[in-house]
Amino acid sequence: MRIGELARMTESTPRLLRYYEEQGLIAPSREPNGYRDYDDYLVDRVLQIRGLLDAGLPTRIIKQILPCLEAPRTIHFAEATPEMLETLESETERMSRRIDCLTRNRDAIQQYLSVVRSMA
Repeated sequence: MRIGELARMTESTPRLLRYYEEQGLIAPSREPNGYRDYDDYLVDRVLQIRGLLDAGLPTRIIKQILPCLEAPRTIHFAEATPEMLETLESETERMSRRIDCLTRNRDAIQQYLSVVRSMA
């Protein structure tokens, strides 16, 4: 697929997709005319990258852990630097705190809706 189609399917911009390519996060093939050709699996990859970025992970860490996310049972020790491990532990803790906060907010909104609907 072309870059515009991938952008629409992932609610991204072509510029953002080219940035992901520059960072080594995605790798489209090239057609004989030089156009980028994006495989279907890249839709999920881009959504995964966006989710990891939204969670606060930097692209340099995402690049290192993406192979592990493709095949979770495959563990890559060669590039697991102490800095990377510390960053992942810190981000995991931050994500857990965010999940807890979101869960509390969701529960409060559900309770509010329940009360309001029972009054209607």
